[in-house]
Amino acid sequence: MSAQAGPIGGNSDQAEVAKFDAAASGFWDPRGEFRPLHLLNPVRMGFISAHTTLSGRPVLDVGCGGGLLAEALARAGAQVSAIDLAPGMIEVARLHAAEAGLSIDYRLAPAEELAAGRREGFDVVTCTEMLEHVPEPAAMLGTLGQLLRPGGDLFVSTLNRNLRSFLTAIVGGEYLLRLIPRGTHEYERLIRPAELARWARAAGLTLNTMAGIELHPLSGRVTLSHDVGVNYLAHFTR
Repeated sequence: MSAQAGPIGGNSDQAEVAKFDAAASGFWDPRGEFRPLHLLNPVRMGFISAHTTLSGRPVLDVGCGGGLLAEALARAGAQVSAIDLAPGMIEVARLHAAEAGLSIDYRLAPAEELAAGRREGFDVVTCTEMLEHVPEPAAMLGTLGQLLRPGGDLFVSTLNRNLRSFLTAIVGGEYLLRLIPRGTHEYERLIRPAELARWARAAGLTLNTMAGIELHPLSGRVTLSHDVGVNYLAHFTR
């Protein structure tokens, strides 16, 4: 959920980074403002694990925030590197991983810097709840593709842009149920699945599958579905 942005550059929006950076201290509170991410994470991991092998493989989590997905990937046996541009989030992520005894290479760096400096690509790249927070999501998808080795797997999760997602995620999630802070999402930045697929093709990526994520806020139950109308996951290969 943390944005890729900040004073050190990249495809970034400094206001978005500052917003998430200010909330970093509460990232690991499962009942706090990041509660939806805590609920979503097992389902995201289930989707990733169902479509690739993680154990022993180099994996990069882009826009890692406080390390929720990165830790899950590490617990699955992956050799995890994780990047974000919010200093507070990286600090929280490093501290939490140390307390948990997990070895994760956290870096305060833009994805573009890693793509330019790494000769060998990662086997798996993940980018969850981040594309809708960057100024140029199509360019970011291209960068994510550059970070992959040939044949590697890319997993992305984001929000659809339609009336239903506006009512569910923004009006419902931010204003009525207050599951997440107001202003977390901007409707114009949400991404339709067809747009994501088109950007991926331009980046030399092949779309393998998409799945919807349904969050039932009252029960806290999260399930995968065929309905990509609101939250959705996508799996690409290079």
